Amino acid sequence: MALLALGINHKTAPVEVRERVAFAPEKLAEALHEAQLKAGLSEVAILSTCNRTELYCSTELEGTRALLEWLGQYHGLDVEELQRCAYAHWDADAVRHMMRVACGLDSLVLGEPQILGQLKSAYSVSQAEGLASVELGRLFRRTFSVAKEVRTQTAIGQNPVSVAYAAVSLAQHIFADMASSRALLIGAGETIELVARHLARAGVQQITVANRTLARALAVAEEFDGRAIELSQIPDELPNTDILIASTASQLPILGKGAVEAALKKRKHRPIFMVDIAVPRDIEPQVGDLDDVYLYTVDDLREVIEENQRERQSAAAQAEIIIESGTQGYMRQLRELDAVDTLIQLRAQAKQTAAQELNKALRQLRNGRTAEDVLQQLAHGLTNKLLHQPTVQLRRASSEGRTDLLQLVQELYQLDDSNPTG
Repeated sequence: MALLALGINHKTAPVEVRERVAFAPEKLAEALHEAQLKAGLSEVAILSTCNRTELYCSTELEGTRALLEWLGQYHGLDVEELQRCAYAHWDADAVRHMMRVACGLDSLVLGEPQILGQLKSAYSVSQAEGLASVELGRLFRRTFSVAKEVRTQTAIGQNPVSVAYAAVSLAQHIFADMASSRALLIGAGETIELVARHLARAGVQQITVANRTLARALAVAEEFDGRAIELSQIPDELPNTDILIASTASQLPILGKGAVEAALKKRKHRPIFMVDIAVPRDIEPQVGDLDDVYLYTVDDLREVIEENQRERQSAAAQAEIIIESGTQGYMRQLRELDAVDTLIQLRAQAKQTAAQELNKALRQLRNGRTAEDVLQQLAHGLTNKLLHQPTVQLRRASSEGRTDLLQLVQELYQLDDSNPTG
């Protein structure tokens, strides 16, 4: 059986292709069985995310055509179109690729941790369907072990590399108890939505979204059980705000120094943490001069992100070493398993020969032969029977110039070729 990892991702296919190759979660079990049947797979698991769709297989296939044809047929895509943006990794390369994916080294955002959970989910579905039991089961478990080692021994996922995550991480440095902090988000675009998600994960329970269009603010706020207000209501909301993050497309500042000064008086100078992600800025620069205001701009965050990117790159280099060691160890384990069947046959054959010679020796004892004669004959017979076939094959190999086989036997039996008589 060979191991195969076949797929497309954000580096090889545009989003319109990735969308069409994605698998709906509720249809994944059915797709797994169909892939196994129609592509002739022994075992299969499917990882399907917004940035990649990959199939991990244990198979006797010698190529990828059958699997690509099934994938194209399943999603209504031309197989040639798939071929142009698909990649395939076999055996050790497949193991290495899967481990890199699990560790976030092949992700759009280097070191992102969500992919490991998605990979565990893919394994769980396949395992439940009985399609990741032996070869793939062993590979997934080893992959998760390597990913855990990478997370434990490197800083690959410890430093934020997105503006939204960096903003929330800075807030956590100022407010020890995020659960009791109140957040005001100005804007309702993709960045603010991501900020809200990170805040919620950090424990913030009270989120208010202010936007020029109230309906849009409401759409973002409802996802996090928050409130929605209009921009004109910001001055009234400021006294209750601990964390303020702004990201709009406004050409003029939305929040001025006067409104913040008034809010600080009502707050009795309890600090406000502010991040202005917008360009042009949403918050007047003079706000940063006020006591009890911690104001950061997008440039401040970029410095944090660039430094964290460098740290992640360094951690990624460490992770690659761990992954390479894990890959080589796994392939060594497979080779050892490959030897098991041969060793079983070899032992069975030796036992059968020993039993035959033993029965012959027992008959000789019953016929009155001395024990010494019988034992000598037993030793002689065993030696001849056990070494007959190896001797015939070695002589043939020698006559054919296959010195590699002779050297292998010397290594196996630890023979000293300089002293053939012992």
